[in-house]
Amino acid sequence: MAEPDLVVINGKLLTMAGDAAPASALAVAGGRILAVGDTAAIRAMAGPRTRILDAAGATVLPGFVESHMHLFSGAAELDHLQLAGVTGREALNRAISDHAAMHPKAPLLVAQGADYTILSGTARVTRHDLDRAIADRPFAMAAADHHTMWANTLALEQAGLLAGRTLAPGHEIVMGSDGLASGELREIDAFSPLLRLAGLGRESAGLVTGGEPEPAPTAAERAADRALLKRGLAWCARHGITSIHNMDGNLYTLALLQEIEEEDALICRVRVPFHMKSFMPLAALDKARAMAGRYRSDTLSSGFVKVFYDGVLDSWTAAMIEDYADRPGTSGVPLFTPEHFAEVAVAADRLGLQIAVHAIGDAAVRAVLDGYQAAAAANGRRDSRHRIEHIEVIHPADIPRFRALGVIASMQPRHAPGTMGLPLEPTVSRIGVARWPWSYAWRTLREAGARLVFATDWPVSPIDPLASIQAALTRPRWQDDLPDQRQILDQALRSYTADGAYAEFKEDRKGVLREGALADIVVLSGDIAATPPERIPELAVATTICNGRVTYQKGQSSNRQ
Repeated sequence: MAEPDLVVINGKLLTMAGDAAPASALAVAGGRILAVGDTAAIRAMAGPRTRILDAAGATVLPGFVESHMHLFSGAAELDHLQLAGVTGREALNRAISDHAAMHPKAPLLVAQGADYTILSGTARVTRHDLDRAIADRPFAMAAADHHTMWANTLALEQAGLLAGRTLAPGHEIVMGSDGLASGELREIDAFSPLLRLAGLGRESAGLVTGGEPEPAPTAAERAADRALLKRGLAWCARHGITSIHNMDGNLYTLALLQEIEEEDALICRVRVPFHMKSFMPLAALDKARAMAGRYRSDTLSSGFVKVFYDGVLDSWTAAMIEDYADRPGTSGVPLFTPEHFAEVAVAADRLGLQIAVHAIGDAAVRAVLDGYQAAAAANGRRDSRHRIEHIEVIHPADIPRFRALGVIASMQPRHAPGTMGLPLEPTVSRIGVARWPWSYAWRTLREAGARLVFATDWPVSPIDPLASIQAALTRPRWQDDLPDQRQILDQALRSYTADGAYAEFKEDRKGVLREGALADIVVLSGDIAATPPERIPELAVATTICNGRVTYQKGQSSNRQ
C-alpha cells in the first residue's frame, strides 16, 4: 500500500457511509482516502514524509457541501457595511457614519444585511430616512435576502432612478406620493443601476443579466477578480467547505476559476450554472450545454441551469396561490408564467441538464413541479435530480410530489423567521396563520420522502455551516400547535455532506469518508455529537482538507499549505 501523504488520528469519525464500522482515523494519498480504521492501524501506515494531524478526540467529517451560495458576489461584499443585528434609527445612523468615515472615496457607500424592520416593526424605510443618516454622499443598503435595496436621494439621483423607470414584471421602483422614488427598490432590475454606481458589476453579471461582463474585462480587472474569488474561496475553506454549488454564474466566472486552478490555488470544488433569465430564448440553453461539456471535472464543473421563478416574501414578490395575509389583492408577480417555465424545463431536460429553481411562494413551487412533470412527460423519466431552491411556503398537496418526481429540496435553515435571532416580522404576517404549518417545512418534506440539502445562500446568511446546523436542530415553533420542523443531528449533517454530493451526481466518490473517496475532510475543534445543539456554533473548524491538501488550519495565517 502507498505511503500516505497525510493521516488524521484520534478522531471521532462520522463517515456518513451508512453502516460503516466505527473509526478513529483515516489515511490520505493522491487526493483520495486510502484507508479508514482505528488510530493504531492508521498510524502504522505513516512513513517519514507523512503529515500527521491529531484530531484530539474531535469530530472528523466529510467536507461540507455548501449547496446554495453566491461565491463571487459574496466575496465582493466582505468589505461592505454589515447591518445584521443593527436595529433602530440611532444605531443605523451611527453605523453609516462610521463606515462613511472609513471609506471617504467610495463612489457609493453600500451596506448589507438590513432587516425589513430595521427602523420599526411596521414602517418601511424611505430615502428620507436614509437622508437623515447621510445626505451628502450616495448610500444604499440591501436587505439580508438581497431582493430589496433602499437608497438615499443622492444615490437615486446619481443612478438615474429618482424619477422611476419602466421595468419587467416582478421588478419595481416603489414610487412615493410626490411622484418620485420612495427609496425602496424591489428585485435586481430595479437596483442594478446602484451596483454599477458602486463600481460593481462583473461579480454580479451572472446573477443580474445571466450574461458576460460588458465591456470585456481588462487584464488588470481579471487579476482583481481572481484575487476576489480567491478571497471568497479562502472564506469557504475557513468554514470547512470543500464543495460549492454556486447559484449564479457565466463563462467569465468559470474562466476565472479555471485560471485559479491553473495556479494550483482552487481550494474548493465549484459548480457554476448557466443562469436562464425570462427574456432569453430557448436557444440560449445551447450555451448551458456548451458550458456543461467544457467544464466537467471533479474540481470545476457546470452542467446545470439556474432559474429565478419568483421573489421573496418580505417584499410581496414571492408568488402565492392565495393573496398575502397582510395585503389582500396581492399574490406576488412571478418572473415566468407557468407555461413559459414548462417550456424551459422541457428544453433543458431534453439536453440532459439539471435544473435548479428559486421558488419561495407556494404558487412558484407548484409551477416548478408542474414544469418538471411536463419535462418527464415530454422526454421520459430519467435520473435528472432537478432541484427547487428555498421552498419557504408549500401547498400540502404538493409535498408528496417531491418524492414522486425525484426532486431535491434545497433549503436554508437560517432563513426560517425566529431562528437564531432572525425577526419573525414582517415575514410571518405576510404568510398568514393558515399557511404557517406548510412554511419552511423541512421535516414535513423529509418525512414525505424528499431528499433535503442544506445551505446558507451566502451572502444572504452567514456562511458558517455549524451555525446552520444549529438552526436546523433548534428552530422554535411560531405557536405550540404547529408541526415541529427540527432535524436530528445525523439528518442535518447528511444534508451538508452525503446528500449534497448526491445533488451533484457524485455520491459515489464524495460526501463520505470511505476508502477510495475523494479526500475532502473537515476536522472540528470538538465532538459535535456530544455538544448540546444550542452550543454547536461554539465549535470551530480546526482543519479543512480538500483533494487531500490542507486548505485551512486554525491558528495559521495562510489558508493554504
